[in-house]
Amino acid sequence: MQFTAQQISLLLNGTVEGDALVAVDKLAKIEEGTPGSLSFLANPKYEQHLYTTGASIVIINKDYVLNGPVSATLIRVDNAYSAFSVLLEQYNTIKLNKTGIEQPSFIHPTAKVGSNVFIGAFAYVGPNATIGDNSKIYPNTYIADNVTIGNNVTLFSGVKVYFDCVLGDNVIIHSGAVIGSDGFGFAPNPDGSYNKISQIGNVVIEENVEIGANSTVDRATMGSTIIRKGVKIDNLVQIAHNVEVGQNTVIAGQAGISGSTKIGEQAVIGGQVGIAGHLTISKGSQFSAQTGVNSSTREEGKQWGGSPYLPLKDYLRAHVNIRRLPELEKRVAELEKMIAELHNNK
Repeated sequence: MQFTAQQISLLLNGTVEGDALVAVDKLAKIEEGTPGSLSFLANPKYEQHLYTTGASIVIINKDYVLNGPVSATLIRVDNAYSAFSVLLEQYNTIKLNKTGIEQPSFIHPTAKVGSNVFIGAFAYVGPNATIGDNSKIYPNTYIADNVTIGNNVTLFSGVKVYFDCVLGDNVIIHSGAVIGSDGFGFAPNPDGSYNKISQIGNVVIEENVEIGANSTVDRATMGSTIIRKGVKIDNLVQIAHNVEVGQNTVIAGQAGISGSTKIGEQAVIGGQVGIAGHLTISKGSQFSAQTGVNSSTREEGKQWGGSPYLPLKDYLRAHVNIRRLPELEKRVAELEKMIAELHNNK
């Protein structure tokens, strides 16, 4: 689809400088702009590209002062970065706007499917499952018995949702993610073997949650593993059974949260962070990458780092000293040698 500078300006509440009827049909980085593309300038590091770009339209801030002639039509807005993010969202919505039921796919007769839903080829929708209005179920997705999926949910290709799980409105789950697989529950026997403990709970994902590709959220042993509203989970994250992740928490890739741990609201969990089980993490806690958390936190809004974890400033100071250890070792050896020489000269 093509859009003119005038149409884009109206959407963004901006003003046009140049040809208001010039049309674009694609988005591009400013340094890679070609005729028919739309770009933006927000970072001063890329300022020079504004004067050389081949893009037909460039979005810039209202207060930006030009330092030379520009061939592109300009759209001035309050915040170019935010405005372009709006366009990206609109572009993605149009691109992913699919409806209808493709064949072959299987929808059990007892399943309930809302209006304006897309179900891709080779998808499976089990008995008594419910899919809300405007949801999109991409090919090769598995939705098991008694699953409830809200409105405007997107499950990309290959997502697996096990039985009894509940997904709220506006949830997005990317390819390969598994929701509701068994929690890691095994009882040791005297002979050293293990008996599996059946995991009969479920997973509840509240509204406006996004979960990245190949992440896993285990079902509870009993009760629910809960992902509260607004949570954003990166790719390759493991959430164990009976965990509760607080509202608007963000979790970066390769992090792992062990069973029955409760994460407070608005926590920030960096990449490869490991959090042990049965802990309570305070609201607003921030963990730098590769932090190892082996006990509950007590203070809200504090930053942590290291393994085992320390207050972030303490960890950074300790890390500086760790890097100096070879130098310190050499100095200690020299001092020992000097002391030995003094003793020998007595």
